Amino acid sequence: MMLSTTLLRLSVPAKPAHRARLRRFMEGITLWLAFLLLLFVQPLYAEANVADELQPGLLHFTDNRGDWQEPALVLDSDFDVTVSGLIAETRLTRHFRNTSDHWREGVFVFPLPEKASVYALTMTVGERTITGEVRPKAQARQEYAEARDSGRQAATVEQQRPNLFTSRVANIPPGEDISIELRYQQPVNYRDGQFSLRLPTTLTPRYMPGPMLPTGEASGWSDGWAIATREVPDADAISPFTVRPEDVAADSHRASISVSLNAGLELADVTSPGHELETRTDGQEVHASPSEGTVLMNRDFVLRWRPVRGREPVAAVFHEQFGGEDYLMTMVVPGVTQDRVLPRDLVFVIDTSGSMAGESIRQARQALGRGLDTLSAADRFNVIQFNSQPHALFMAPVPADGNNLARARRYVSRLQAEGGTEMASALSLALGGAGHDDTDDAARVRQVVFITDGAVGNEAGLFGQIREQLGNQRLFTVGIGSAPNMHFMREAARWGRGTYTAVSNPADLGGPLETLFSAMEAPVLTGLRAQWPVIDAEAFPERPGDLFRGEPLIQVVRGVPPVGQLSVTGLAPDGKRWERTLDLRQSAEGTGLHRRWARAKIDSLLDRARIQGEQPDEERIVRLAMAHSLMSPFTSFVAVDSTPVRSGNDPLLAESVPTLLPAGTSSGMLRYPQTATISPLLIALGLVGTMFSAAIVLLRGRVAL
Repeated sequence: MMLSTTLLRLSVPAKPAHRARLRRFMEGITLWLAFLLLLFVQPLYAEANVADELQPGLLHFTDNRGDWQEPALVLDSDFDVTVSGLIAETRLTRHFRNTSDHWREGVFVFPLPEKASVYALTMTVGERTITGEVRPKAQARQEYAEARDSGRQAATVEQQRPNLFTSRVANIPPGEDISIELRYQQPVNYRDGQFSLRLPTTLTPRYMPGPMLPTGEASGWSDGWAIATREVPDADAISPFTVRPEDVAADSHRASISVSLNAGLELADVTSPGHELETRTDGQEVHASPSEGTVLMNRDFVLRWRPVRGREPVAAVFHEQFGGEDYLMTMVVPGVTQDRVLPRDLVFVIDTSGSMAGESIRQARQALGRGLDTLSAADRFNVIQFNSQPHALFMAPVPADGNNLARARRYVSRLQAEGGTEMASALSLALGGAGHDDTDDAARVRQVVFITDGAVGNEAGLFGQIREQLGNQRLFTVGIGSAPNMHFMREAARWGRGTYTAVSNPADLGGPLETLFSAMEAPVLTGLRAQWPVIDAEAFPERPGDLFRGEPLIQVVRGVPPVGQLSVTGLAPDGKRWERTLDLRQSAEGTGLHRRWARAKIDSLLDRARIQGEQPDEERIVRLAMAHSLMSPFTSFVAVDSTPVRSGNDPLLAESVPTLLPAGTSSGMLRYPQTATISPLLIALGLVGTMFSAAIVLLRGRVAL
């Protein structure tokens, strides 16, 4: 009865008075919604105005007063690299040339290899050379600022991330130049019988998640386009402006690269996936450089060399004495040959944010397609794409049958790059929600493949999230683009108990991915232990963990003389004990081992603090870095000339030198250096227009009545 009465009431037309009240109510709601949307649109409109000011083809820099000015500094670089065994020593020289009529301070944010150990800084002005000293970061900043303000020439370099640094050069005279030389070492990568080395020259603009910090809480020395946020408090220090090659002087942002290889082995080939090479052999050394001479600093330089077949290293050990102490570094290649493939739950995560626009998203789609090709009928899989928010193709992993694979390939082929890089939500979905189902299958291996350029500023928070949510899964990373964030790739894979690789260009797609997916299909060598003859020796990594096929165990230790034997043990896939011994008396002479050990020790102290949720032991890290003359999160290099060259009457203009847009990246990144697009603005404007249209229609209807 009640239902029929209700229906009767709904069927009776509303009275004119009721219609008038309803119309006035709707008009009020519409106008209030329009007002609220205008409040939302205003900041987006302001941001769009900023984007319009940064027109492609017009290069602008901000001085220390925030004014716009013409570019003046020209930058070029020289990379002189010497490879000995498993360590590469690089002398990197930056030349800052002042083409203006004013005194300048140059500020340049630049990348270095993800495991670079910077240990020397020198500044050359004319015929004078000033040697830099390592100092606690605050002290280095103070010494530099005092020298700059007093008219003395000075330079400082400090670390923002393990692979991101800032160089400042004060009091460059009009028409003159200053050269800054950095010396650093990096480990040589070895996998599946091939050595490789990467020299970063530029970086992809990073996404800075989180709410903005209140004024006064941001980090000092702000120079970038980004605003500091809660999750990335130093966003303003890691966001250099990005420009196209045609926006800088014809002789600026170019690099000469020379590499001398002394691998200790006869080499079958020396190649580069992104540059044509010119090579020559001089006895045991091979010299390689780009055949075109100087190269644009818009893509990483990658060099690979492979020993003659049958000469691949099985084991190697190196020795060095420093400060009265012995340091050893060893490499042991397990060479596991027994394969026992287990069924897998494999989740592919693909980055579709704005920074992936252009060639990067095409590479990512191809990489994911290659991964789908490796699935067997016993496997299950899922595909997750993310930008401002994640989206999973399936609710949970599904069988890798023909229909599901075909659906996945169609889905992947339509993916486009836009929006922000909200990686945390994608990790949560991959490692939890859509990454597995509710069944507990102990015989099934759970793996996550993360395909991204790593263009984020909140790396530390993401590493903590991986550690907390990983469970019994393994995370593998694939670096995409000509300048991926390799620090994120390597560390995310390390915390995820997986491995990482990088794809430099489309022609380079096959080799690295086949190596990665082959390692993922193969069993791992687990429970690894390295037993040195000295029991209390400090070795890094402390617990080697697991090894995938083709991956070597590399460990560096302090306090062990080159006598006795090293024993490495583990469990093979069939559960049998695996063991390898190495005679330490066969060690070759090594250089820079103490710096590699100190770098690993500092990293372990930072990791321990992150795991325990505490602040790092800054005092201990500073002592360690200064003892080994290393740059660290708490130490910087500073070089100061003693004689003033600029009088107090001459103004000093600060200039932020930009980085080049990575090759293959969409030029849209130049207009607005965020990985997010202005699509929210367009959507909001559309909604406002709809509301106003509705309001006009209602008002017309009211007039008609």
